[in-house]
Amino acid sequence: MTTLRPLDFSGLHTYSLHGRPSKVTVDNFAHPVPAGSTVRALLDSLPDQLLGRDFPELVRRLAAVHRGGYPFVVGMGAHLIKVGLNPLLIDLMERSIITGIAMNGACIIHDAEIAMAGFTSEEVGNVLGDGAFGAARETGEVLNGAINKGAGENMGMGAAVGAALVDGNFPHNDKSLLATAYRLGIPVTVHVAVGTDIIHIHPSASGEAIGKTSHLDFRIFCAQVAGLQGGAYLNIGSAVLLPEVFLKALTVVRNLGHQVDDFTTANFDFMKQYRPLTNVVNRPTAKSGKGYHVTGHHELMIPLLVACLLDELEKTL
Repeated sequence: MTTLRPLDFSGLHTYSLHGRPSKVTVDNFAHPVPAGSTVRALLDSLPDQLLGRDFPELVRRLAAVHRGGYPFVVGMGAHLIKVGLNPLLIDLMERSIITGIAMNGACIIHDAEIAMAGFTSEEVGNVLGDGAFGAARETGEVLNGAINKGAGENMGMGAAVGAALVDGNFPHNDKSLLATAYRLGIPVTVHVAVGTDIIHIHPSASGEAIGKTSHLDFRIFCAQVAGLQGGAYLNIGSAVLLPEVFLKALTVVRNLGHQVDDFTTANFDFMKQYRPLTNVVNRPTAKSGKGYHVTGHHELMIPLLVACLLDELEKTL
């Protein structure tokens, strides 16, 4: 049994609530959203707290980037393709809002399969046991063929695959990021970690060609980053590879004397993770500019971002 006596609180010093600084006031509260409201009304209704404050600010900054004619580059993982967001990114490319895309190696697989067949993303658990995972013949032949040809013609991987899709006149090219970007002349760079992608197990894969075309794409990406002053870089759904690529590109261009310190970055993903927060949101904008992190499902947050951005651009016409 304890022998401690309960502490006496009678001498506690207090102060008036009305004179205390507070972080939340009723002025920060959200507003009810009536049925049938516009995107603008939804954005204006958000509470002036945390992402409710940051998200509208990010939208305004991205709109200013486009109005000013600055670069708007998207780094992405393949999840965007797999949850059906290609049409939204294609629309932004068609509107000349997105000026460049950086992909990991999985993106070209899912994007090319969409172009060729209209579907992608096999059920890995059903085929891994018998060694059939990743063995789709057309995927390996088309992509490795494009990469091998691109290496011989001194093309980057993104341009080489985009050209192959356009030349192949596949039935769903209109839903392909790579085919659309190639048609519009928008640079797509592909940053590969050898062994991570199913096409690397096919007999048509050439390590020499993969390395040559992906390294050329890294140099092209660096050229885009060199002009990023005043622009924006969004990392969407890449937790490790593209944040590392972006940080290396940034140090290269700063080493070569390019001023790239005042720009907007944002990371969109399911959870906060070290590399995107450090290499995209925080470190690159430490001197000036601003970085944002948006946690949530891509199939909800990216359509919301696009709708709000287009609405903001229309508002300023």
